[in-house]
Amino acid sequence: MRHAVIMAGGAGTRLWPLSRSARPKQLLKLAAGHSLLREAYNRVARLLPPESIYVITNRLHLDLIAAELPELTAANLFGEPEGRDTANAVGMAAAILSQRDADAVMGIFTADHIITPLDNFEAAVSRAYETAEQHPDALVTMGIRPTRPEVGYGYVKHGRKVTEGVFEVEEFAEKPDLQTAQEYFASGRYDWNSGMFTWRVGTILEQLKQHLPASHAGVCEIAAAWDTPEGPSRLEAIYPALEKISIDFAVMEKAPRVLVVEMDCTWVDVGSWTALEAVVGADTDGNVINAPRTVNLGSRGNVVVSEDDHLIATIGVDDLVVVHSPDATLICTKSNAQNLKDLVAKVHEEHGEQYR
Repeated sequence: MRHAVIMAGGAGTRLWPLSRSARPKQLLKLAAGHSLLREAYNRVARLLPPESIYVITNRLHLDLIAAELPELTAANLFGEPEGRDTANAVGMAAAILSQRDADAVMGIFTADHIITPLDNFEAAVSRAYETAEQHPDALVTMGIRPTRPEVGYGYVKHGRKVTEGVFEVEEFAEKPDLQTAQEYFASGRYDWNSGMFTWRVGTILEQLKQHLPASHAGVCEIAAAWDTPEGPSRLEAIYPALEKISIDFAVMEKAPRVLVVEMDCTWVDVGSWTALEAVVGADTDGNVINAPRTVNLGSRGNVVVSEDDHLIATIGVDDLVVVHSPDATLICTKSNAQNLKDLVAKVHEEHGEQYR
């Protein structure tokens, strides 16, 4: 049976001050009035019924996730005591699913992207599930066909063609410099690494056992106790001690057989305020407005964001990011928006948890 797991554990520091530890970026309404998590769920729900869709997140956010996705029961929400990166999130979800359905084919999906058109997404994901079913020894990743040289994404290099739209993976490449990204793009042999996968649960657990044995043992012990009274205590005792590492580094780059299904979609990683233009567009002055009430006079190329009716007015300013939240306001140049992590660290240092 096919299942889907949406990973919704990211903190989203680069979307501060709206994204906070108590309200991660996946719950921000940045996509036409919908949260990124709702958008992710709606995409997957085109392929699978609610009972086959799961979300793994920080346990502090379980109530928020449940309110955002009332279609899902508590049994379909997996809470981590703390983030231990994607290898352990994937491993724990796979181990729990294997207890419930030993023959499960599992898809892994992200919760912080905008992907269009949906018909192309649906076709590629269906092909990815079919590929995992037809090649039970393989791990299957989904690669986004690039539209430009991009230094902010990792890449997957095509090898031998398996069938239409499916290739052996020759290598995974980390975020490149501009010249290398241009070479990748010109070659036509590289896709952006989407962080979305399909595989049989038995296959991914076996690969985890080979390449990250301590985590494999830990998540299997957690899964065995998951639906028992001892489940919470075993989770608390084991999970925080697991090595923090991504599924790419831990498994994908080491597995003996990895296939890539190419996805011909527009794929926007909503990881920063400057990325918002690709989601909401810009007005005739180049301002990206995601706020109910704004007035701009002689201002160009700004990003202005608010979720409430607080009026934001600008005069004669260019290329700023202005983000209003009920208790904090961010103002910075677009060129400095990548330094938000440093700013949030300084805010935490000077004000403690109040604005975290």
